[in-house]
Amino acid sequence: MSKVYLAADFGGGSGRVIAGWLQDGKLVMEEVHRFGNRQVRLGNHVHWDFPALFEDMKVGLKKAAAKGYEVESIGVDTWGVDFGLIDRDGQLIGNPVCYRDARTAGMTGKLFETLSPTEHYATTGIQVMEINTLAQLLSIKGTAQLESAEHLLFMPDLFSYFLTGKANNEYCIASTSELLDAKGREWSWETIEALGLPKKIFGEIVMPGSVRGSLRDDIAEETGLGQIKVIAVGSHDTASAVAAVPAIEGDGAMAFLSSGTWSLLGFELPEPILTEEARKAEFTNEGGVGGRIRFLQNITGLWIMQRLMAEWKERGEEQSFGVILPAAEKAQISSIIPVADAAFMNPASMEKAICDYCAQSGQQVPQTKAEMVRCLLTSLATKYKEAIDGVKDILPEMPKRLHIIGGGSQNDLLNQFTADALGIPVWAGPVEATAMGNILVQAMASGEVADMSELREVVRRSVTPRIFEPTND
Repeated sequence: MSKVYLAADFGGGSGRVIAGWLQDGKLVMEEVHRFGNRQVRLGNHVHWDFPALFEDMKVGLKKAAAKGYEVESIGVDTWGVDFGLIDRDGQLIGNPVCYRDARTAGMTGKLFETLSPTEHYATTGIQVMEINTLAQLLSIKGTAQLESAEHLLFMPDLFSYFLTGKANNEYCIASTSELLDAKGREWSWETIEALGLPKKIFGEIVMPGSVRGSLRDDIAEETGLGQIKVIAVGSHDTASAVAAVPAIEGDGAMAFLSSGTWSLLGFELPEPILTEEARKAEFTNEGGVGGRIRFLQNITGLWIMQRLMAEWKERGEEQSFGVILPAAEKAQISSIIPVADAAFMNPASMEKAICDYCAQSGQQVPQTKAEMVRCLLTSLATKYKEAIDGVKDILPEMPKRLHIIGGGSQNDLLNQFTADALGIPVWAGPVEATAMGNILVQAMASGEVADMSELREVVRRSVTPRIFEPTND
């Protein structure tokens, strides 16, 4: 059998271990193990249950070994910004705290007491948000926890550390911290010193495709996998997903939309854009595979749709996508809501929030579920257009198409509305972009895939994107 690569992919609600291998030039994948992930309130903070997640990952590795796979390596990807701290004895100092925890409230103001927004963006290229690593660190500055730390490890780094015993920081995940020099692709020591953060906790930056280490003896024996390598992939899940966009290298600017609960809309660029115009447009420069930059904006995605569906289910009015989307396509309503407005972040009733906004703004109020969904999807497509229009004057070139990846790429109606709003074709798929990117970066590290151009060629051979052309309707 071909070399097998294992992707440990952790999301905010669940994790899984996926096996993948190349066969006749295509990527074949199999889910080996899936498990839940939950936030745990303990004392005054909301934590991730890291020991449970690590144990679940090991169960996945054991299952892979039991299947008789000839495993070459493993790569880990997770959500961004969160981290664990390691003490001088190599032990974890408490469970990692979730980015939704309230400890970061007011930290943005504290940051700007020291640094100017313009200069800070010109260095890090990251949109300032209170969920970011920088804000989290400011919230624990001067605590015994931070003062006793020897290493700061982002979540993928943390999993890799306890697999290998090697402490290092992968570039893509580190770039989400608001502490990296966007041009130099290294720590911004100037920023770290200005904020009085301990320099010693920031370790070696390793790029995707690097070997992080091999499995510790005890892990190798417990799992039955032996001394396999742990590879640094695009360990921020969005970085792995964007790596697996089926774009044609050299075919002009590449635009992507990672579509799910959130919409991450952006462009793959060779260098960051660190201008004041980019900052005001609320675009962020995150690291990508191959040293590339993901110039993107985080937009509310299908969260509103998910909330509507949950609300209807609670009322005993459950809807299926197969019924509601065709009905929404036929619905006659042109009302637009500002999807990023605080009114739609977490209201008691999403349905009421939408109706109230439409009434207050003098627009047609949705009367049916189909009208509600059409209003939402049209609004999302409109927001995507606004985001692209906001940076069209600072981009090197405009894209010929938009690649939509992730679970939201299965929403054909939203795909069509997006194509119509942007006036360019939409290529939808792959759905499993994150796992594909994770596995194929490992294949590139092992020499089975030559470079990014071949990586994306493998993706194109493995999946057939569905194409949505703009209509004149």
